Amino acid sequence: MVQLNQKSNKISGFISVFTAIAGNFFVTVIKFIGFLISGSGVLFSETIHSLADTLNQILLMVGIKKSVKKRTDEFSYGYGKERFVWALISACGIFFIGSVTTIYRGVTSFLHHEEIYISQIIFVILAISFIVESFTLYIALRELRKNNKNLTLKESLREGDPMTIAVIYEDGTAVLGVIIAFISILLFQLTNNFYWDAIGSIIIGVILGFMAIILITKNRNFLIEKSIPEEIKEEIIKLLEAEPSIEKIIDFKSSILDIGKYRIKCEIEFNGSALMKELTRKNFLREEYKLIKDDYEEFLKFCVDYMDRAPRLVGNKINEIEKKIQEAVPEIVHIDIEIN
Repeated sequence: MVQLNQKSNKISGFISVFTAIAGNFFVTVIKFIGFLISGSGVLFSETIHSLADTLNQILLMVGIKKSVKKRTDEFSYGYGKERFVWALISACGIFFIGSVTTIYRGVTSFLHHEEIYISQIIFVILAISFIVESFTLYIALRELRKNNKNLTLKESLREGDPMTIAVIYEDGTAVLGVIIAFISILLFQLTNNFYWDAIGSIIIGVILGFMAIILITKNRNFLIEKSIPEEIKEEIIKLLEAEPSIEKIIDFKSSILDIGKYRIKCEIEFNGSALMKELTRKNFLREEYKLIKDDYEEFLKFCVDYMDRAPRLVGNKINEIEKKIQEAVPEIVHIDIEIN
């Protein structure tokens, strides 16, 4: 999983979001010019689509910047979930600004026919838009694969940084939207039937709504403390079960604090015999035994003194276990092990 560093260009999702903002702003401008030239409803929908993507990706950038703030006494686990909050707001923006507006435009195009003028410049604008959107999509896919080298693309889309994934979905939808706009305008030019323009707008709006719902669901899962991936959970449990001093694992809980930052909490039952065997291998208590074996009062005093040392011995063992877990899974930044 991805680790967040202090330098902006090393923050997960920064490159893909920054590239997407620049690309979508440029595309918004040229699509709007195309709409002014042609009066096409589907080009207006694509302009709104790209404008919504630009604004939403600015929100994603805000989330990225806020998520890397240092933890405070008030927020002891840090601000990692900020990226999920802003990604959720972005997804809602896509739904209400992009999807609803675009569908509305398509429906009104059916009811109020407007003159549409299609020239070669419109197809040039769509071609440029397709190239730019494809490039930003490629950058996002490359960053996702780079930060999730051991995962398949499907797993990366499920477990990866929601910022990068949002760009992938948005720009993937944008590429599809350009294709739909091209087909709609081409059919209009061939048939001179304005319905094709309206249908294109509605289809783009429906796709935007579907994509927004996927992103809303994904970020909702992170905000309600989604558990760590199952394979990592199994790895940790296997490591705990292999520890001789642990009798059994009674409870195990986990949550994702941020991309590449996990928290786990487990309740265990220690094996007293195994702990004692480990201690006696180092001749622990041998000298004490020689000194007090014939003096019951001294033995009782020793027991009282030893009871003070017992918690420290158990604490040291817990520290060893936590160190093993973090060496095996560096993404785990907070571990709470409780003794039953």
